[in-house]
Amino acid sequence: VIGVVIGKTDVRGFPDRKNIGSERYTFSFTIRDSPTYFVNVNSWGREEYIRSLSESFRVGDCVTIENPLVQSKEAEREDKFNPVTPSCYKLLLSENHSVVKTSSCYEMDTKLLSLLHLPVKDPQDYYSLGDIIANGQSLDGRILNVLAAVMSVS
Repeated sequence: VIGVVIGKTDVRGFPDRKNIGSERYTFSFTIRDSPTYFVNVNSWGREEYIRSLSESFRVGDCVTIENPLVQSKEAEREDKFNPVTPSCYKLLLSENHSVVKTSSCYEMDTKLLSLLHLPVKDPQDYYSLGDIIANGQSLDGRILNVLAAVMSVS
């Protein structure tokens, strides 16, 4: 699978249920290879492997993923912790079997770079800040999608 990284989480550690007293580490990222399709990629493993993998690329890099495990998403659980994707699958990276290679998008395909700037949600599925202010009471408790742009950073 070849795509541009459009999102990435921080590395987190969790107690390992199989090996009491040790920890497993994870992080996830989302790659996109067309205007319509993007998929979440999860990786679990030893701290050294996960930290090294996480530090090997950043949002905006193009990656080639070799030998991922393709799994069906568990819709309720997946959407709680990862971006919602149009695919009913996710990719799982294994320390022993999978490889992630990074390269310049210019080397791969300059069309991939343009995918960084496309929203991942349907353009009809957003609320403006004005709508939220005007209808705040009726929207209370609902999860909303807001499309915004950063005007300046200082």
